[in-house]
Amino acid sequence: MMGKGNMQVIGLRLLVILWGLYTVTSHGDQPFSKISIHETVFALDDAAYVKASPLLLGLKGQTSEWLTVTLHNPNPSIDDWIGVFSPANFSAAICTPESSMIAPPLLCTAPIKFQYANYSNANYRDTGKASLKFQLINQRSDFSFALFTGGLSKPKLVAVSNSVVFANSNAPNYPRLAQGKTWNEMTVTWTSGYGIDEAEPFVEWGRRGEEKQHSPAGTLTIDRKSLCGAPARTVGWRDPGFIHTGFLKELWPNSVYTYKLGHKLLNGSVIWSHVYQFKSSPYPGQNSLQRVIIFGDMGKDEVDGSNDYNNYQHGSLNTTKQLIGDLKNYDIVFHIGDICYANGYLSQWDQFTAQVEPIASAVPYMVASGNHERDWPNSGSFYENNDSGGECGVLAETMFYVPAENRAKFWYSTDYGMFRFCIADTEHDWREGTEQYKFIEECFATVDRQKQPWLIFLAHRVLGYSSTSFYAVDGAFGEPMGRESLQKLWRKYKVDIAIYGHAHNYERTCPVFENTCTSNEKHAYKGSLNGTIHVVAGGGGASLTEFANINTTWSLVKDVDYGFLKLTAFDRSNLLFEYKKSSNGKVFDSFKISRDYKDILACTVDSCPTTTLAS
Repeated sequence: MMGKGNMQVIGLRLLVILWGLYTVTSHGDQPFSKISIHETVFALDDAAYVKASPLLLGLKGQTSEWLTVTLHNPNPSIDDWIGVFSPANFSAAICTPESSMIAPPLLCTAPIKFQYANYSNANYRDTGKASLKFQLINQRSDFSFALFTGGLSKPKLVAVSNSVVFANSNAPNYPRLAQGKTWNEMTVTWTSGYGIDEAEPFVEWGRRGEEKQHSPAGTLTIDRKSLCGAPARTVGWRDPGFIHTGFLKELWPNSVYTYKLGHKLLNGSVIWSHVYQFKSSPYPGQNSLQRVIIFGDMGKDEVDGSNDYNNYQHGSLNTTKQLIGDLKNYDIVFHIGDICYANGYLSQWDQFTAQVEPIASAVPYMVASGNHERDWPNSGSFYENNDSGGECGVLAETMFYVPAENRAKFWYSTDYGMFRFCIADTEHDWREGTEQYKFIEECFATVDRQKQPWLIFLAHRVLGYSSTSFYAVDGAFGEPMGRESLQKLWRKYKVDIAIYGHAHNYERTCPVFENTCTSNEKHAYKGSLNGTIHVVAGGGGASLTEFANINTTWSLVKDVDYGFLKLTAFDRSNLLFEYKKSSNGKVFDSFKISRDYKDILACTVDSCPTTTLAS
């Protein structure tokens, strides 16, 4: 007979699984999942054609370039579409069946992007002729364009174009900076087509105007076997190339450094990237102007209109545009989960790193793990849904560096001047007694609030408070067991602000503890908060989520729109919080905190020992 304790454990686990399956419904569909590429029928028509030009891209070292595709279908229909394939040869010859007992399908590779033939061609249905513009990025292989009729669900291959290629398809591209394991270390990660048996990867770097030095880089790659399931291992698979990380150590604080990426070939020649620059981090506690950008759930989008038919992730390009335009006015970025929504279509990781390159190459781009990076049944994730598309964290852990002790356990802390950031991994268990819970408490407990007064907790799923429809439906207003496990830590260690994604909107609470506001102030806080301000900032770009029609006492500001946060520490006593719209960069909501460090150290409930030596 099963004991009561076992029944409770099973019931709790079932709740977690059901909740994970329920919450994914707000996140829209990955556009490629609608293409039944493995059911393609070959219907090649000698009278149809597709032509792409120019044939050779990137002659001046560009990593992205526009080209023109012209096509003709003698029997056009309204749902004809063009798929962009890379490698250009996408026939069954490259397919390997999952089982030796099963023959591979005629087509087994999803396109890397697609566009309807009548996009910008209103007369296509009548003429069967169209001219389309595509933007391609260097993705380490050649490209071809295929014309399909029959829509996405019953595709018929009508014609295939010539191939096009970048001048150096293996070149190092898309650098992304990240804080190292110490405050004076910067890491740079990039992607190339060179394995270590072909070239030695390194970074040439130094303070601006001074002699440069070389730092070797480590190299990783990914194969199908390291992934967990379909589509990542099947129709969504694409060779991710080689991912390199160099470590730039013993940096002088707040100094400008230049760097470029190199690969030394076997013949002694070197393939170079462009030259980039960054400003090194301030030392912990340094009293200088420090500005931080935070958002979640941005995803990627295509400037040429590809993949854009189903209203998915429109805000992504606007958020990216605002951050690129304001690059001189912030110092570090935190993208707290649901990074690019590749969902098992690996080509999208290249396209995302290309989209954020102007940002990530200039300031540390720190990421957190979300459900669309990690979750997969029987893979060790806390939620056993299919949200990662079979990636089960492998792509996120490899494509981006974070200073975690073990990147498979995606929690870490990082110091930036007067800030201490404690980044949780909501796709692993955070409850009391777990390894992650112990990390979170240690991260809070070890900060010197006299030097680093601004203590910020970051996580993907809402472990605090949210009025989003899918959280409010059963009255939880957040992830089940989230607050129950962590609120005493937020209170004890006086966490200023807790910020989340997952819900695709913006919401700010009062300083709150156990569902009760600890202050009636809304915009100008002075002294101790006596609670933590919880913020949802999941409007980075993915399809938006409505709020429930329920009013709570703790919710101060709500906005169903795309946007991002900016925290500005002027000194150890004054912090400005701003929520900005992605559409125009204007501030929609803000507040200030002004206090002395003694306000933080003063005892409140649970924050100091009950007895002292004096007593």
